[in-house]
Amino acid sequence: MISRGARGRALAIAAVAGRARRSGALAGRFAALAAGWRDALRLWLLAEMGDRRLFLWLPVAMGAGVCLYFAAASEPNIAAPFVGTILFAAAAVAARDRPAAFAVCVGLSAAMAGFFFACLRTMQVAAPRVARVMTVEVAGYIEARDDRAEGARMVVRVVSIEGLAAADTPYRVRVTTRSRPLAVAGDFIKMKARLQPPPEPPRPGAYDFARDAFYKRVGAVGHAPGQVGPALAAPPPPWDLRLFAAIDRKRNELTDRIIRAIGGQPGALGAALVTGKRDLITEDTNDALRAAGVYHIVSVSGLHMVLAAGAFFWTVRAILALFPMVALAWPVKKIGAVLAMLGATGYCLFTGSEVATERSLIMILVMLGAILADRPALAMRNLAIAALITLAREPETLLGPSFQMSFAAVAGLIALTEWRRDHAPQPGGEPSGPILRISGHLREWVVMLFVTTAVATFATAPYSAFHFQRLNPWGLLGNALALPFVSFIVMPAAVVGVLLWPFGLDGWVWRLMGIGAEPVIAVSQAVAGLSGSVSVMRAFGSGALLLATLALLWFTLWRTPLRWGALPLAAAGLLAMMRAEPADFYLARSGQGAAYRAADGKLVVLGDASRFDVQFWLQADGDIRPATDPSLKTGTACDRLGCVGTDRAGRIVAWVRDARAFPEDCRRATFIITPLPAPGWCSDPLIADRKTFDDYGAIVLKFRSGDDVDLRGTRAPDERRTWQAPIRAAPPVAQPPRAADARPPAHPAPLPGEDGDPDQ
Repeated sequence: MISRGARGRALAIAAVAGRARRSGALAGRFAALAAGWRDALRLWLLAEMGDRRLFLWLPVAMGAGVCLYFAAASEPNIAAPFVGTILFAAAAVAARDRPAAFAVCVGLSAAMAGFFFACLRTMQVAAPRVARVMTVEVAGYIEARDDRAEGARMVVRVVSIEGLAAADTPYRVRVTTRSRPLAVAGDFIKMKARLQPPPEPPRPGAYDFARDAFYKRVGAVGHAPGQVGPALAAPPPPWDLRLFAAIDRKRNELTDRIIRAIGGQPGALGAALVTGKRDLITEDTNDALRAAGVYHIVSVSGLHMVLAAGAFFWTVRAILALFPMVALAWPVKKIGAVLAMLGATGYCLFTGSEVATERSLIMILVMLGAILADRPALAMRNLAIAALITLAREPETLLGPSFQMSFAAVAGLIALTEWRRDHAPQPGGEPSGPILRISGHLREWVVMLFVTTAVATFATAPYSAFHFQRLNPWGLLGNALALPFVSFIVMPAAVVGVLLWPFGLDGWVWRLMGIGAEPVIAVSQAVAGLSGSVSVMRAFGSGALLLATLALLWFTLWRTPLRWGALPLAAAGLLAMMRAEPADFYLARSGQGAAYRAADGKLVVLGDASRFDVQFWLQADGDIRPATDPSLKTGTACDRLGCVGTDRAGRIVAWVRDARAFPEDCRRATFIITPLPAPGWCSDPLIADRKTFDDYGAIVLKFRSGDDVDLRGTRAPDERRTWQAPIRAAPPVAQPPRAADARPPAHPAPLPGEDGDPDQ
């Protein structure tokens, strides 16, 4: 039976050919060809509408509204998108007899709805945060505790913070300790901690920890230097905290049990796959998993939820099928789907209900719900419904790599399934003999393993490059070799082990899991050791990612030849990625340091920039050097007052630590960077001082021709979003960035030790 899309293609091709044959002159042939293509496009679009593919663009429109919300320079008024949603919905009802106008109005209503849900979410989670660094006594309940090789990380539901009024007290704080706490999740504690506001991005376009912390209601981060133990006097905890703390205690208990049974890094990996507690995996193992392209297995998300729900679904069906009276009288498939929904929900709660896990749960519940409604489970429409629910609940996740990569991978795999269904060969006789049949199925399984891995890899590559500036060329090989162990040994053992754990009969299952986890690590280390296992690239802008995303959506959401319109979008996105220009300067958000491009084209670090910031700058520059590489200080000279260096254009760059350095640096330097307020008489050089960083946050600078300087910050001057630091009162002597003289100076840079003892 021919599909509607195939009929559309056939009619369009026939129209083009017929017009071309009936036209003799060259101009007539061109006119006929244009008319034929116009008819073809119309037929293809009608075929897509007949397949109800326009519905798939609703989450795209809602996502566009979410992006517009986060692109706003100041906090919007929630009434505006609410009214807009209603007005465009009413316009859609009025235009329901005109398909084009109806589709446009529905799309605009969805965009306004996305904007509204983002506003609503921000209002719901808004909570105070600390405004400065402080060392105070914190009292509260431990919500979650993640042990590490040394110390632990705790999320604390705050009751009080010394010196802060109740209205200024954060809802949660995240604290690390150097030693294992004596308190467990659910305990009331009092500890001395050094707290600071959640850090903002180290460069424009980088991961925004402050925004992520805001939506998790974390108002401060820091560390507790002393031992943390339970306090005696405590107010009664709320019920939700008791529930989540009890779950966290069980997660830690099972994590310890798995690690004791397996041991070493295979045990840490196995525990992370079951409980989501991955802090005990060493950085070397993490690097190997990333280089092999299989780090996604560590995060409890799509793969884990599919295998967990599938294990419940098929186990229940198999057990019920053993009883003919039940199998014939009851809908065992739907019963299996219901129990799989319950099992997947319980697994999500047990693993901590992280954002990626919740999103995967929504997708699984929608697909299992399709079984209850007698609809195909693996369908693009179900993926669109899951995206709509996720964007309505947690719109902020759209900006993160987890949302983008998981939905991109699933969309690519469903598009592959649809293509196979449309191009399936006519049924014929199977090979005779069990050996030929088994070998045929095995060959098909191996081919599909490589094909699906390749599709998921290509679909997620733009997001990996944008967020992490790295690609894993050997990821296809790593996934092909490691996933069979995960799918057929590790995860089935995980499901069985969790079911046997309450009975105390799970020890042998974890040892079996270790048999599968060991080769996963071994494969990852072997693939990571191959030449070119990690390919780094320079950071590119969001415009290139937008083009790549549109190309992916256009190719996967259409089924007719309309999908080939994705090719120019993909080409434009790839060109934009390749033409990304390197920055001349990276300035830390506090002004405590900077990196400039030296004569050899590599970055050199000036000042007291943190390793965290330096690593992000190197990553954005496509530089594989670690933040501790001594070559990052080449050509700089430092003393007690500051540091100085010369960039590739011959500009003298000075970083001022002490105000006593201003007289000389203002006379000799071309560019001054300082966390201090610059004096008003220092007017000749380009200056980035305290007010500059208060206005812009972390800064990226590019020097154009003449005095033209392209400055981008992580925030806009004099405007703040809810999750950003408040505007500080600027001192009267502070100076905004200016480019009075961006020409290379005629005098040389001072030598090391010229102004005092060098302090490298």
